[in-house]
Amino acid sequence: MDALGLPSAPAAGGIAGVDREPFELFLIHEGRLLDEREFEAWMELFTEDGLYWVPSTSGEPDPYNQASLFFDDRQLMKTRIERLRHPRIHIQTPPSRTNHMVSNVVVEEADEKAGTYLVSSSMMMGEFRLDVQRIFIGRQFHRLVREGDSFRIALKRVNLINCDTAFEAMAVPI
Repeated sequence: MDALGLPSAPAAGGIAGVDREPFELFLIHEGRLLDEREFEAWMELFTEDGLYWVPSTSGEPDPYNQASLFFDDRQLMKTRIERLRHPRIHIQTPPSRTNHMVSNVVVEEADEKAGTYLVSSSMMMGEFRLDVQRIFIGRQFHRLVREGDSFRIALKRVNLINCDTAFEAMAVPI
């Protein structure tokens, strides 16, 4: 477990008797919002104290004592989105085109009574901008809280397989 209560690797199998389809559909919806540059709607998927974390080293246990590729609370998400919307943002002129793919969804933990879940999935995001295509691949963990017929994200951690390589600037959430 890391400092935020997430495992750094998935458990085998998942929780028996828990239908993974609603979780998978939610994760697909999240990726689609990012692909359609609906960043404000994406941010609204997070709880008020929700966190978005992409570690910069493999197995990083603590975002508070080490640099991360992304470690955003809602205020930082809001700032990032405002920058992405600025008409003269150099790093996104022209804007990136992305495609998020989610697979191998596993419900790792489920507290039906509390309405909290830990879901892991394989992810791949392709990004195309200025005749350059980049691919980001990894395993992501979502700590989800049931809200009505859907969920909100309390924590999202993306473990990129190449997290410790040198990256050109990354502006769009993975």
